[in-house]
Amino acid sequence: MRLVVARCQVDYAGRLTAHLPMATRVLMIKADGSVLVHSDGGSYKPLNWMSPPCTVRESVVDEDGTERVEWTVTAKAAKGATPDTLRILIEEILHDSSHELGIDPGLQKDGVEKHLQELLADHPGTLMPGLSLVRREYPTAIGPVDLMCKDADGVSVAVEIKRRGEIDGVEQLTRYLELLNRDPLLAPVRGIFAAQEIKPQARVLAGDRGITCAVVDYDALRGLDDPTDRLF
Repeated sequence: MRLVVARCQVDYAGRLTAHLPMATRVLMIKADGSVLVHSDGGSYKPLNWMSPPCTVRESVVDEDGTERVEWTVTAKAAKGATPDTLRILIEEILHDSSHELGIDPGLQKDGVEKHLQELLADHPGTLMPGLSLVRREYPTAIGPVDLMCKDADGVSVAVEIKRRGEIDGVEQLTRYLELLNRDPLLAPVRGIFAAQEIKPQARVLAGDRGITCAVVDYDALRGLDDPTDRLF
């Protein structure tokens, strides 16, 4: 990746035209061939960019008697079509460096529903005292319930787990409960809606449906997960 901090002017020509007057910006040429123009504001989104594949031609031009560096970035176009171009006229380079980043392993999300389910399956009592696991991914005709449990009195409890608890999650658990309560071997089946955070609207709807809400402390659950206690 090449990073250049420079005073530059940027002109885009393609499906539309756009102009950025002379100012200090960050220019980024990535290994995949993309070119991005960033300012110090505007959050993560570039002011202008060219998606790969594209080519970058660097030359020196005479602008009003002053030699300046010009980048001409050309996008790949269909045969017979006029390619989009990004013309970057550089007045002054303040920084220019190249870096080999290597292969990125990709984003690894922490606290996804699957991991929450695994942790709660190991420690169902954190949802309700006396709760014990019967089975994970308990099958129904419309999909599996995350956890099927029994409370201290032996009553069946279906648990639906979300990272963020919203109305659609409550509706999903409601449909599961309607099916499960038709089974005389399981009925009556109660419901617990578990999430790291639960929206107020979802909490109200759950209360109306007779569903218990449980806010999950993910960090505390991970603290209970001691790998030395496991065989595998």
